[in-house]
Amino acid sequence: MNSEYKPTIHQIAFIGNYLPRQCGIATFTSGLAETIALESVGATCFALAVNDIDEGYDYPSRVRFELTENDIESYRRAADFLNMSSADVVSLQHEFGIYGGTAGAHILALLKAVRMPVVTTFHTILREPDKHQYKVMKEIADRSNRVISMSWRGVEYLRDVYHIPPEKIDYIPHGIPDVPFVDPNFFKDKFKVEGKIVLLTFGLLSRNKGIEYVLKAIPEIVEQFPNLVYIVLGATHPNVLRQEGESYRKHLQRLTSRLGIDDHVIFENRFVSNEELVEYIGAADIYITPYLNLQQITSGTLAYTVGAGKAVISTPYWHAEELLSDQRGVLVPFRNSQAIAKEVIYLLENEAERHLMRKKAYLHGRDMIWPQVALQYLESFERARSEPAMQNRAFVASPKYDPPGPDLPSLNLYQLSRLTDSTGILQHAIYSLPNYNEGYTTDDNARALIAAVMLEQLGEEWYASAEDYGFRYLAFLWHAFNQKAGRFHNMFSYDRRWLEEVGSEDSHGRAIWALGAVVGRSNQEALRPVAGMLFNWALPVVMNLTSPRAWAFSLLGIDEYLKRFEGDRETNTISRELAQRLMDQYISLNSSDWKWFENHVTYCNAVLPHALLRAGQWLNSNEMIEAGIETLNWLVSIQLSEDGHFAPVGSNGFYTRGGEKARFDQQPVEAHGMVSACLEAYRLTADETWLGQANRAFDWFLGANELGISLYDPETGGCRDGLHPDRVNQNQGAESTLSFYLSLLELRLFEKAMRSAVAQDPSFTVMGSKARVDTE
Repeated sequence: MNSEYKPTIHQIAFIGNYLPRQCGIATFTSGLAETIALESVGATCFALAVNDIDEGYDYPSRVRFELTENDIESYRRAADFLNMSSADVVSLQHEFGIYGGTAGAHILALLKAVRMPVVTTFHTILREPDKHQYKVMKEIADRSNRVISMSWRGVEYLRDVYHIPPEKIDYIPHGIPDVPFVDPNFFKDKFKVEGKIVLLTFGLLSRNKGIEYVLKAIPEIVEQFPNLVYIVLGATHPNVLRQEGESYRKHLQRLTSRLGIDDHVIFENRFVSNEELVEYIGAADIYITPYLNLQQITSGTLAYTVGAGKAVISTPYWHAEELLSDQRGVLVPFRNSQAIAKEVIYLLENEAERHLMRKKAYLHGRDMIWPQVALQYLESFERARSEPAMQNRAFVASPKYDPPGPDLPSLNLYQLSRLTDSTGILQHAIYSLPNYNEGYTTDDNARALIAAVMLEQLGEEWYASAEDYGFRYLAFLWHAFNQKAGRFHNMFSYDRRWLEEVGSEDSHGRAIWALGAVVGRSNQEALRPVAGMLFNWALPVVMNLTSPRAWAFSLLGIDEYLKRFEGDRETNTISRELAQRLMDQYISLNSSDWKWFENHVTYCNAVLPHALLRAGQWLNSNEMIEAGIETLNWLVSIQLSEDGHFAPVGSNGFYTRGGEKARFDQQPVEAHGMVSACLEAYRLTADETWLGQANRAFDWFLGANELGISLYDPETGGCRDGLHPDRVNQNQGAESTLSFYLSLLELRLFEKAMRSAVAQDPSFTVMGSKARVDTE
């Protein structure tokens, strides 16, 4: 890369088709992204790939998000994904036929929503577009900060036909591999054509390639050069294959037989790698592009062969006219086999002229090698960043307030307000008085952030009183993240000092959960991008964590995140790995009398089956769902008192396999975990038993416990810190208070969703209903 380039761009997103999808756009996008990633200083590249088949493709890790060609919502999700990322610029590859909608109009949904500069490369630029093609291309250009043409004729058409200001257009040639100028005989033995004259045409096969006109020229050529062979390299284009199968290839093969030239033609029906393609090009004495489309303004195959220093014969489509000028190649009329035969014979008879043509082509191609092209793209990206923002952003309003139901306590946020200051939420309290001596934790600020998101979902009246809190809690997590370690700090003193370099694994997982909730649920435009960025920074390290609860917290956060960005491949991969780890942990320890993930039942227990239930739904794994239900059932069974109250495993000794369960101290966090997991089980199964278990766990806060004492304080809205054997802990710290708030908010959101379902269908009832009610 040019040492004079001073990068200010640190992350670049590429949109288009991507290898291993078989098409020229995929080859181009992959080549550009991989070269910039390799050559640039400090720039990270990722891609958003477009799928034309349901099963998608086995993309490399560079592809972070997959769009579905004909699903316009996937384009909107991709825009949200980009806005959440820290991309400085988007490089969009445009070609008719790769995006859904009329004339590819679906891509406009993405362009209307993204908030970073866009640089669009037009691979086809029509001189006479129809009204739909014109409208789409014009709007793409208008919504792009810069546009790129790979030919000078394309620059002219962008200016004169589409009325794009000249100062907005960049000419950058098609990128090509950097290969040495070699004698064709060097590679011929690899393809068993040593001692032969080799003609070559390569590319995805379709009827507009004009191969038959070369075949008809072969008999005349072999009369003078009987040791000649013509290689037709390339698989049939996937779209052609789906529509008409191999009919065109079979037509060519039958024509070859009728002409009696079977010994002089080789059909290689496969999509070759770039490395092998370079070797095939190297083995060619003459390359032929007999294409039939005059308006082809860009040809990657032509660029590759010119840049490799090949003698080229081509029909006069637009790109060929430009690239083969100044004696860098020979043009022949369309559909003219006689002219093809004449020029092949001439070049083979005039070796000096052929080699001069090769040299001119090779030297011209030095400006087209990928490192040079990548530098020009980076310069275009830098210019784009200097452009002003071009789109207005839509604001999504919060849902309307729904009044509380009669069976749940009123929502009193006084203790939340008391514990929250300008830094975040304080960890502990002395009675209801904030205890500054104990400072803050990432754990509690993550919990508080989830509560803030739920308040937003509950409705405007509730959220108005706590709207600013979400910003404070997210700011705390931002400050807590140690970028060098890729982990969160946890303990933060009141005098603003981190008390450890790296926090607990559980605090990291809980932070992932909170960030995912913001991304997946919040409509706050000021929060989601920051949360998304932090989520993506913090997520990779979870693969190194060993705590099953950290895995579970992370899975819950991933599930929230994927509700908005289901096409994020890296996040999906991590989700599958963590879920399988949790499943493997359960399988290894499960027995008839111990349905658990560890040899100890300790704290935050219900989060483990909860995570499996969520992951099982996302991954369509009945095995995980069944394991989640089984373990949750078992947990319910061991957490019942003799009189039928919820009685969580106590923290003074927990519950070791083969031992006795500790009855105390009972912690509010266990009740919240059970409420949340049981509601999830109900949403999944429509079994009302789970609603009963959720209510039983919630009633524990209200006095339906082994001491018959309410932990909830209606005066402050807070929750006391737990049950001792003989009394309640009177302190109302963050963990306990937030456990109550989160439980109450989940039940209120469930209740709100139920009322909405009844409003839509008056016959809907909870009892006996098999409907799945989604309250998230």
